[in-house]
Amino acid sequence: MIGRLAGRIVHRGTDHVIIDAGGVGYVVHVSDRTLAGLPPVGEAAMLWTDLLVREDLLQLFGFATLQEKEWHRLLCTVQGVGARAAMAILGALGADGIGRAVALGDLASIRAAPGIGPKIAQRVAIELKGKAPAVMAMGAGPVAPPPGGGPAPSVAPGAEAEALSALANLGYGPQEAAGAVARAAGEGADTTAGLIRAALRLLAPKEG
Repeated sequence: MIGRLAGRIVHRGTDHVIIDAGGVGYVVHVSDRTLAGLPPVGEAAMLWTDLLVREDLLQLFGFATLQEKEWHRLLCTVQGVGARAAMAILGALGADGIGRAVALGDLASIRAAPGIGPKIAQRVAIELKGKAPAVMAMGAGPVAPPPGGGPAPSVAPGAEAEALSALANLGYGPQEAAGAVARAAGEGADTTAGLIRAALRLLAPKEG
């Protein structure tokens, strides 16, 4: 199993790169976001990888962070979501975005990925809701810009994981904390302290 690949990029395609490692060129399929965050041809790069093995096919998929790799693995466990569909979801939302969408049950965001219909989006939200807190707590590395040149997500790397840890220390359950942090990020909180404050406000008992 190839879990990590480091080398020099010798080719960039629309959905893959070829990385020369030790004189061997590896074709690595990547999401739009990961591709946008990679350096140009001739530069060094490192990707976390997962090898898909089928009877008639070997495909290597690459990820900028371990969190992104874990989301891909979990997405592929959902009925009707293959490796390519999982990459499409990650390309549209990013690792942080899919975490927030699953935690909040935001089907519209999941459906924004190419080829993902309402039934698949619902399965993703339902089947992965209980697993979202653990993956969100992994934290993310540097965030690649979304495809199309739009603004990158504004939440600081690692802020969601740190906020989840703080809420867990305060006694909140994983799903409860994940939902509050996801809502806080959606409302514009972008630092650990800001996420914690906003999440605690959302979790506070409502008067009346």
